[in-house]
Amino acid sequence: MNAVDSSAWLEYFSDGPNAAAFASVIEAPEDLVVPSLTLYEVFKKTSNVAGETAALDAMAVMLQGRVVDLTATLAIDAARVSRDSGLAMADAVILATARMDGAVLWTQDAHFEGLDDVEYRSSR
Repeated sequence: MNAVDSSAWLEYFSDGPNAAAFASVIEAPEDLVVPSLTLYEVFKKTSNVAGETAALDAMAVMLQGRVVDLTATLAIDAARVSRDSGLAMADAVILATARMDGAVLWTQDAHFEGLDDVEYRSSR
């Protein structure tokens, strides 16, 4: 199983330099866990940059994976992840969601570099 954080989704949708690194994961939705928080972050950023239609198109792609909502149990797990790793709340929720499903988190967000269960690609 795989999960993709917001930075990687945005890279893919903008066809940035690391888009190909995330394409194989994103384009296999049957193995894709989508933290609900990434829907918020990607929709907000995409609608601000490219407009509502582009943001809705992005949501259609993301919703092909299995969306995982933030539950009380997941919130507590995320708090533990944050406490142990120093990640901010949103990042901790995303990583905890991936870990809950035994998924690898794909990202280009440097906050995740070196953490277990993370496949990091530098954006530099």
